[in-house]
Amino acid sequence: MWDSLWLDARLATMAPAGRSSQAYGAIDDGALGVLDGRLVYAGPAGELPGTPGSLARQVVRADGRWITPGLIDCHTHLVFGGDRSAEFEMRLNGATYAELQAAGGGILSTVRATRAASEDDLVATALPRLDALRAEGVTVIEIKSGYGLDTETELKMLRAARRLAALRPVTVKTTFLGAHALPQEFKGRSGDYVDLVCHDMMPAAATAGLADAVDVFCETIGFDLAETERVIDAASALGLPFKIHAEQLSDMGGAALAARRGALSADHLEYLSEDGVAQMARAGTVAVLLPGAFYVLRETRLPPIEAMRAQGVAMAVATDANPGSSPVLSLLLMVSMASTLFRLTPEEALRGVTANAARALGIEGSYGTLETGKAADFVLWDIERPGDLAYWVGRNPLHQAVRGGAVVLERYSAIPSIG
Repeated sequence: MWDSLWLDARLATMAPAGRSSQAYGAIDDGALGVLDGRLVYAGPAGELPGTPGSLARQVVRADGRWITPGLIDCHTHLVFGGDRSAEFEMRLNGATYAELQAAGGGILSTVRATRAASEDDLVATALPRLDALRAEGVTVIEIKSGYGLDTETELKMLRAARRLAALRPVTVKTTFLGAHALPQEFKGRSGDYVDLVCHDMMPAAATAGLADAVDVFCETIGFDLAETERVIDAASALGLPFKIHAEQLSDMGGAALAARRGALSADHLEYLSEDGVAQMARAGTVAVLLPGAFYVLRETRLPPIEAMRAQGVAMAVATDANPGSSPVLSLLLMVSMASTLFRLTPEEALRGVTANAARALGIEGSYGTLETGKAADFVLWDIERPGDLAYWVGRNPLHQAVRGGAVVLERYSAIPSIG
């Protein structure tokens, strides 16, 4: 028998267009069967292979609620030390980047704080951030390193990220981002630092089993194309998938490089060229859109959404949660901003935090849609239609979050009687 059977549900399966003719892959009178943490049935209730009582040990009624796959935040920097809210206020009061640096701000201030923090400190400060995301239905999250910029601290960050998965019912995918910025001690010696990343940091992370993937910041203030390709070569030699921060501030060709080399994703993409779009489309490289950073940095140049849509580039959406450019702990807000600021449709935005987010992490075989054989990670919502998740700002309509078939979060809203 199945462990559980969920009935009286409206399913937004987010199944690919070829497998469903309905928007959101919707099934109006749907059912989900769960066995050993996996979906063994996801389809119309009228096509169940037996009566509910004969199929499952537990039958749960969703009372007509919409159920989506568990949400996936596929690009975060959730583990870090220190705080940069004062820097944020200085910037809004007119301080220049040079003035912020002179006052000890910028990414290197987070590096100093992260190096000084203990692993326990990093775990303790990251937990509330993680809980904020989980409260909105996030069941899978990617967490990058990149604020250590030395071997010891990069490994410490990755260990802290792994520990979060032991402390909360959430799947954590870790990404090594040693090539995030140039540390002060390597000023003017970026080649030497890339040597350290490729020959010391990355192998240490791989040997310890701490990295599921590798990332690199390809940008004028980060690493050039040749240095980025060196990082990719080292990741490939270690058997690690990779992704690239690309075209956030300028068109350096990082996205095209990501496509040519078979990267999981290229992320940011405000300055993505037509050629970059075409190469990503041909290669199947996922575009990860980060509206939080666009908003906080007051950017005005939008990613080329229409071109990506026209050429069939899969678009994921994430928080980019970090202390500097995107202090964002709401993936639902990113669904809304992806729709309003970036002009995605609500369906595209929801697909961006489910099916396409799973693709961006290389885990689409187990997560991102409600289909037989996938993990039984799903969320019940108090909404009238799936588009409500993009429509409301500041409302969390989560009713229950389920991970591996078990309810891991419940949020009931009591409606007082009148009269």
